[in-house]
Amino acid sequence: MNSQLSFKLHDSKSRNVSAWARSLSKSMALSLILGIYLLTLVFSWLEITILLKTSLNPIIILLITDITATLIIYLFSTLLDNASVYDPYWSVIPIPIMVFYWTFNPQWSNFTLQQVLTFILVLLWGFRLTSNWVSYWSGFDFEDWRYRDFRAKNPKLFWLINLVGIQLVPTVIVFAGSLSLWPIFANPLDKSAGFTPTSSLLLITAIIGAIIMLGAISFEFFADRQMHRFLANPNNKGKTISDGLWRYSRHPNYFGEVSFWWGMYIFGLSSNFHYWWTIIGPIMMTLLFLFISIPMMEKHNLARRDDYWEYQRKTSKIVPWFPRK
Repeated sequence: MNSQLSFKLHDSKSRNVSAWARSLSKSMALSLILGIYLLTLVFSWLEITILLKTSLNPIIILLITDITATLIIYLFSTLLDNASVYDPYWSVIPIPIMVFYWTFNPQWSNFTLQQVLTFILVLLWGFRLTSNWVSYWSGFDFEDWRYRDFRAKNPKLFWLINLVGIQLVPTVIVFAGSLSLWPIFANPLDKSAGFTPTSSLLLITAIIGAIIMLGAISFEFFADRQMHRFLANPNNKGKTISDGLWRYSRHPNYFGEVSFWWGMYIFGLSSNFHYWWTIIGPIMMTLLFLFISIPMMEKHNLARRDDYWEYQRKTSKIVPWFPRK
């Protein structure tokens, strides 16, 4: 069998699978997504078990496993012809990352207050984002508009855009952001660390970090709730929301998301200032939203809403501030 015929047969099978997936009800489609992620979790656990027998650093082991898991999700998204299969990964993966780091703590059975708070806050963040995705994802007939645009403009290169831009790059950024969890769960401050701050400074840092994380989750929640209420009103079709939190920021949900990662970084510092370098995570997260997510959303809104340019002129891009006159 020549390679061209083999490719055509593979493409035909893929189309049949994607057509079958699109015919599923939402509940069945979500069950399939759950099955894919559970299968990925089992495979990742087996991979970690093998890699732990090597001399690799635990953080490197986790990075390798994280990338492998993303490749598995990518294969399923290709088979099902829907890049949105990856979407829940962003909000799900920090939870197993927490568990992995926790297993390296020599006192893993004794939870500190900081660890308990981190578990609760990350779970709240992940649950909110994931449930938000579940609410608007109708099934395999739905794919994020950004992915559809990429597919339409670059049909031959979409496989690469999907692999690198849509999946691997966000995986690496979330991994970098989650590095702040390492000092919290696996390596709290010891006397041999390069800089040992006072206990009062650690406490102040922890309080600031926790307040930012909780505030960011709340900010995202109310921003999304206000947007959902606005979109549910048929009279608002084609219009731009400009009240509530959206009066002070064009992207309050993105502001909340970026703030969450900065809060987690600060919270991590309260465990061990020696890990100040994990700031690379929130920096990467900030750059992602400022130079990729927000510009794409702005261009999309300008093309769809006649009143957006005026809203854009008056309203702060991301950091909440009073509207311009």
